[in-house]
Amino acid sequence: MTIDERIDSIVKILDEKKAEEIEVFNLDDADYIADRVVIANSLNLKHTQALFEHLKEGLKPQGETFLHADMSDEWVVADLGDILIHIMIPEYRQRYSLETFLSELVENQKKKEN
Repeated sequence: MTIDERIDSIVKILDEKKAEEIEVFNLDDADYIADRVVIANSLNLKHTQALFEHLKEGLKPQGETFLHADMSDEWVVADLGDILIHIMIPEYRQRYSLETFLSELVENQKKKEN
């Protein structure tokens, strides 16, 4: 299974379970610890944990292995090695602004290539 097919599976599970504002960042050419990052909003504290459980259950038959996960009620970060998944309540997503950080990584890499 390609990384893009794996990302499609992750996004599909998150979408079916009512995650919001799902974004995928391709960091193949950036200097970062993962090739892809998925960010999604949960509806509330319990939904954060539930989304993570749905991901574990849905991805296990596909052979995905979660190498590590950090969890709180507001945020889950799951490490699949080449893919990082961030699930968080909207307030935390706004506070940490990961999209800005990841977008800047991609832009900086593009500038180096030119």
